[in-house]
Amino acid sequence: MTAFSRAAAKVVRHAARFAIASALPALALLFVVSVSHPAAAMNIQKVKSPGGIEAWLVEEHSVPLLSLRYAFDGGNSQDPRGKEGLANFITAMMDEGAGDIKSEDYQERMENIAMRMSYDDSKDSLYGSFETLTKNRDKAVELLKLSVQKPRFDTDAVERIKQQLLANLAYADKDPDKVAMREWYAQAFPNQPYGRSANGTQETVAKITRDDLVEFHKRNFARDNLKVVAVGDITAAELGNILDDVFGGLPAKADLIPVSKTSPVEGGSQKIVEMGVPQSVAVFGLGAMPRKDPDFMTAFVVNHILGGGGFSAKLMEEVREKRGLAYSVYTYLQPYQHATILVGSVATKNASMAESLSIIRGEMKKMAENGPTADDLQAAKDYLTGSYALRFDTNSKIASQLLGLMQEGFGPDYVENRNKMIEAVTLEDAKRVAARLLKPENLVVTVVGKPTGMNAAATPPVLQPAVAVPGRG
Repeated sequence: MTAFSRAAAKVVRHAARFAIASALPALALLFVVSVSHPAAAMNIQKVKSPGGIEAWLVEEHSVPLLSLRYAFDGGNSQDPRGKEGLANFITAMMDEGAGDIKSEDYQERMENIAMRMSYDDSKDSLYGSFETLTKNRDKAVELLKLSVQKPRFDTDAVERIKQQLLANLAYADKDPDKVAMREWYAQAFPNQPYGRSANGTQETVAKITRDDLVEFHKRNFARDNLKVVAVGDITAAELGNILDDVFGGLPAKADLIPVSKTSPVEGGSQKIVEMGVPQSVAVFGLGAMPRKDPDFMTAFVVNHILGGGGFSAKLMEEVREKRGLAYSVYTYLQPYQHATILVGSVATKNASMAESLSIIRGEMKKMAENGPTADDLQAAKDYLTGSYALRFDTNSKIASQLLGLMQEGFGPDYVENRNKMIEAVTLEDAKRVAARLLKPENLVVTVVGKPTGMNAAATPPVLQPAVAVPGRG
């Protein structure tokens, strides 16, 4: 194939992908109508294939569309030392040919049947996403099976994807948001898998070979670390056969590197990474309670009040609304399999970063000492319970939500009970958990930019948030 014909073929493929991307969301919108009932009313079935593979299923036959979400425990915490970025690399290779079908032909076949397939990695898992129209399901499942069981990892494709990843890394090294988050994890989890760069570095990615990809696939893609959710136009019996077909040929057991329970360093630390940008970016965070801890749901509500509630959050009110220091400031709770963190970020001009971080510390201290008000608590509970149904308004959202619950060790009844747990949070609970969770003296802070008036080795003083702001109070 000439260079011109390869370019032309690429244009055709992009056009076909655009058409598919337009068609499948249209079907997804139709699906919204069919699942407009409350999330708790879903019939979540537990399915076990003839070969013993378990999955959850939500049948919905009004739209001829199937969504499949699956995950293999492991993720980029399984990257060998010196080969950081390997898990991320393999997710980019899973549609680059499989079985006896080379990359370009494989992708053209996907496009011809309006099939969607993608892979992603996290610290604890490798994720797969699959969508197909019912009429093309058999052909799509066959392509999925080949991808899962027999990815090719052709040398030319490996080299092409490697160059793309290296280019992405070069770009990311100039992005203060990406650098701040990467350096925060390295600072918070020194000498731990969570502290290593998920995407790797120029040096580590350059070392990755085809043999590394083959070995990683062999160790991580197995039946015992697999979780699957299906939503859409399929019966339990049909799903059982697909589970065995797609995943049954994988090894019975994964060969994972053990990862110990961990937590961010305590005692507080601050690191400044200099970058010639007019606006500094800070990532800040500390350890939090595990997902199964009885206080986790209360902590989730407290975080919404502090920094997770958008314009209604205290940090947004104090940093943006009252003082105009930043366009956005936020926090969120992130439970991993081996640690849980409360992490947040703020971006502001270099001269305002020290003040912004001091206000954030002050609001955390105030919340820890006094807890939220009764009105703030009720508003947070109303929003969190009322918006929960929006997580289930398409088949892909349903599948993703249920897969997350499976990974966290919850049963299908969690969907029905979740809002009840939030409604049960009392003001006394919120005050107690805020004191347990919010310890500004333990904040790990990473700033990228050229902030003025900040010392990388010192913890800045806390500004009292109760100080009135002239003209804004």
